[in-house]
Amino acid sequence: MASAARTPTEPASALRSGRTIVLVGLMGAGKSTVGKRLAKALNLPFRDADAEIEKAAGRSVADIFADFGEAAFRDGERKVITRLLDAPEPMVLALGGGAFADPATRALVKDRAVSVWLKADLDTLMARVSRRRTRPLLNTDDPRAVMAELMEKRESAYAEADIHVEAGRGPHDETVTAILAALEAGAP
Repeated sequence: MASAARTPTEPASALRSGRTIVLVGLMGAGKSTVGKRLAKALNLPFRDADAEIEKAAGRSVADIFADFGEAAFRDGERKVITRLLDAPEPMVLALGGGAFADPATRALVKDRAVSVWLKADLDTLMARVSRRRTRPLLNTDDPRAVMAELMEKRESAYAEADIHVEAGRGPHDETVTAILAALEAGAP
């Protein structure tokens, strides 16, 4: 099993080419939390695409959705992700839940990065997202039904990720270790 404690002189096989690692999956899968820990283990910078979008737009994701709609948000999201993937140094990048479901964004990630799908069951996702009310797609009368529908719609897109990792109810460090093991095994 791969160790989460690594030194910069021991890069994982998939990182020898200097490719960014992009974490994808539904909201609540742990992309930001796992991403920060993975970045630390690999001595790489961490970026959260939603935080970068908010910084570029000067407003929250929820406000962008409310004022301009999902289509405008996805367009801006793609531009920010392109900028991040154009950076000269590799990083660990957490995408928003719908980013990889967008065909153009998915193609961009597949071309320039190693993608990792963090998979979690519906109960785990709902337990995690219910802690905050900052998820615009879940501000409905039945957020569980919306999440189940998103799971169904996005699963085929997420399945195109280079690496699939179960990100269930266990500690996030277990997810980091699983990602490191997959990278060590020579994922693209």
